[in-house]
Amino acid sequence: MYRNLKIVAIITTLIMVFVQIGGALVTKTGSEDGCGETWPLCHGQLIPKDWPLDTIIELAHRGVSGVAIIFLLILGYMAWKQIGHVREAKFLIYLSLSFILIQSLIGAAAVIGIWEGDFVLAAHFGISLICFAAVFLLTLLIFEVSHGQHERKIYVSPFLRYNTILITIYIYIVIYSGALVRHTDSSLACTEWPHCMPGEIMPENFYQSVQMGHRFLVGILAIWMLLILIHVLRKYSDSPLIKKCWITAFVLLILQVITGMLSVFTMVNIFIALFHALFITLLFGVLCYFIMLLSRNKN
Repeated sequence: MYRNLKIVAIITTLIMVFVQIGGALVTKTGSEDGCGETWPLCHGQLIPKDWPLDTIIELAHRGVSGVAIIFLLILGYMAWKQIGHVREAKFLIYLSLSFILIQSLIGAAAVIGIWEGDFVLAAHFGISLICFAAVFLLTLLIFEVSHGQHERKIYVSPFLRYNTILITIYIYIVIYSGALVRHTDSSLACTEWPHCMPGEIMPENFYQSVQMGHRFLVGILAIWMLLILIHVLRKYSDSPLIKKCWITAFVLLILQVITGMLSVFTMVNIFIALFHALFITLLFGVLCYFIMLLSRNKN
């Protein structure tokens, strides 16, 4: 019954993943000015005459973002018609459409010079992340509805409930700090890991402080999530769903940490850097799904 809706949802989710990775690719390769200061045109033209790599990357990102908007509109319409009666559906539709528009407007403002500053531009990735999470949750909700599981609840202690919410908020701060590393060109400010420079522990300039600040926040996150995972394995051994969510989340965190370390050792290899962005995106999505499950139980 929901076959076409599920297909559109999967395609839209994959496109949103490419939007996330594409945004990271634009920043990592310094392709923000690949089309000059004109938007939606490129160097003032519909089809530019010259096609250097930065122009190709920037145009590809704009194209994928445009396709994402189209598919989101289609998905939103179909989901509204078919599962609009489900409690979370309309909220997720509104959220995804709102944030894809905000993301596009901020991207356009950055190109034409209205939206400037490293600390401000770092928020762009976080805004698109919320859009991805909304689409991801809507897709999972569609599959739950198709299997009659959209009303399933999980019962957890206040400890796990509040720690899940707090750590999801905290991860958003960590993600912002990671985006700030990219936008301030601080990726190679420290050439060692886990410390900054040979024989140095403390950062000595702004760029090293941004890099080490991000690592410090990730370190807290890793310890925090490990403690929660231990709690889950001890207290929820009879709940496969809870265990799968937290094991998946912790594995994604470890992969994110490893790719962050390898980014330093490989002098920011572009493929490793993109996987670094992918893993934290998926981690945020998994935790948001867990919060959605928690929201169904008010007790």
